[in-house]
Amino acid sequence: MKKSNLAVTTAITGLIALGGTMLAAAPAVAAEKEKCYGVAKAGQNDCATKTSSCAGTAKEDNQSDAFVVVPKGLCGKLSGGSTQSS
Repeated sequence: MKKSNLAVTTAITGLIALGGTMLAAAPAVAAEKEKCYGVAKAGQNDCATKTSSCAGTAKEDNQSDAFVVVPKGLCGKLSGGSTQSS
C-alpha cells in the first residue's frame, strides 16, 4: 500500500469512528457531510449496500456500492471516490 493511500485510509477510519456520534448529535454538521462510494475497506462501510443490509458488511475493499460518510468535498479528492453508487 502506498504511503498516501495509507494516510487517506487512516484519515477515513478516524472520520468513520467519529462520524456516527457527530451525525447523531449535530444535524447542522451532518449537512456538511456526504456519502463517498468506492473507498471503504472490507467490513468498514457505514451503511447498507445493494447486497447487504448492515453497516460493516462490505465484502471487499473499494466495493462500488459501499460508502463511508466524509466531509463534503473530500470524496472527489480520494482515489476511486464517487458520490454516486455504481
